[in-house]
Amino acid sequence: MKVVIQRVIQASVTIQQQLHASIGRGMMILVGIQADDHEEDIEWLSSKICNLRIFDDENGVMNRSILETAGEVLVVSQFTLMARTKKGNRPSYIDAAKPEISVPLYEKFVQSLQKELQKEIKTGVFGADMQVGLINDGPVTIIIDSKNRL
Repeated sequence: MKVVIQRVIQASVTIQQQLHASIGRGMMILVGIQADDHEEDIEWLSSKICNLRIFDDENGVMNRSILETAGEVLVVSQFTLMARTKKGNRPSYIDAAKPEISVPLYEKFVQSLQKELQKEIKTGVFGADMQVGLINDGPVTIIIDSKNRL
């Protein structure tokens, strides 16, 4: 699994010109799933994300996690994170998991974050044509790949 985490002041998902979900301060998380991802990836990523110290403390140092700030979280599926770009100019998405694999893993990922954070996680709609808006705070953007744990 690969995630792009952005510290945001606000973020939202619009589908067919209708606001679907929005958050205030917190994290916007884009998640891509590969065919060989499994529940261990979810557990590791959820823990990493929830404990990631990317929020400022009272001294303006990034020393607080989402757990400590009570920030909100918006998760959006994004298969294009799995793009291969080595050959040619058209990205290949062969590494992205098919929906029968990725949908259950995506849902488990959201549930895992909810359990760890003890709060509702806002989401996009898997497979929908979404317009994602956000105001990146900092800017702070972190990319984590569960295949690169060591």
